[in-house]
Amino acid sequence: MKTRSLARFSPLLVTALVLAAAGFAGAQEAAAAGGGAAPHSKSFFTILKEGGLIMIPLFGFSVAMVWLIIDCSMRTGLKKLMPEEDLETLRDFFRSGDYVGAYQSTLERGSAFNNVARAGLINVGDGKAATEEGIVDAFAHEQSKVSTRISYLSVIGVCTPMVGLVGTVTGMIKAFDSLGAGNVAANTGTLAAAIGEVLIATASGLIVAIPAFMAFYFLRNRLIGNLAEVQSEIGNLFRKFPYHLAEGVHIGDQELYANAPNWVEGASTAAAGAPAL
Repeated sequence: MKTRSLARFSPLLVTALVLAAAGFAGAQEAAAAGGGAAPHSKSFFTILKEGGLIMIPLFGFSVAMVWLIIDCSMRTGLKKLMPEEDLETLRDFFRSGDYVGAYQSTLERGSAFNNVARAGLINVGDGKAATEEGIVDAFAHEQSKVSTRISYLSVIGVCTPMVGLVGTVTGMIKAFDSLGAGNVAANTGTLAAAIGEVLIATASGLIVAIPAFMAFYFLRNRLIGNLAEVQSEIGNLFRKFPYHLAEGVHIGDQELYANAPNWVEGASTAAAGAPAL
C-alpha cells in the first residue's frame, strides 16, 4: 500500500522538485545579474496572497473549524449534558415519590439528562418495557444532536486537502505555462509565484485538516464517555421503579392522539377514561 502511494505521488514530487530547481537557478542568475542583491523576506499575508483564490475557501473552512471545536467542546462537557443541580433535583423527587414534580423539573432546563429522564417518566404508565424503550430512543436522539455537529469536523478534515489539491493543480498549470513561454530566467517571478501557490495551497489544506481530524476523534470519544455517565445515572433513577403502582397513569401534559377505532361502539369513551397526572 505504501509503495503504491509513493509511486502514485512520485511524478508530482519530481515535477515540483524540477520546477523548484529551475526557479532557484533562475533566481541565482537574476541575483548575479543584479549585483547579488539580498532577497527580501515576505510577510505572512503576502505568502497567503501567493496561495491564490483557493485560500478564500480554506480560510472559511478554518473559521468553521475553530467555531465547531469551541461549540462542540461546550456541548460535550459533562456539566452541560448532566448539570449537578438537575441530577440532585431529580434524585430528591424520586426519593419522595413525587414523579409529577420530577417531570415538571425536567421542563425547566433542556439538558440531555433532563430530556432522557422526561422521556422515561412519560412512559412509566405503560410498563417497564415501554419506559426503557422511551429512554433508549431519547438517549439516541440526544447523542445524534451533538454527534451531527461533531461530524462536520470530519467533513472539514476530508475536504480541505482536496481544496488544497485544487490550488496545487492550478499552480502547476501556471508553472508549466511559464516554462512553456521560453526563457526560464526571464520568467523567474512568474515561475516562483506559481510554485509558491502549489506549496502554500497544499500546506494550508493540511494545516486545517490535521487539527480538524484530531478534534473530531477527541470530541467524539469525549461525548461517548460522558453520555455513558448520563446513561448510568438514568439507570440508577429508574432502578426498582414501582411500575405496578403507576400502571395506566399518564404523567405529563402531552396530548394522546391514539384512541379506539371509531367503528367499535362505546370503546372511545372507555379508552378516554385513563387517569392523567
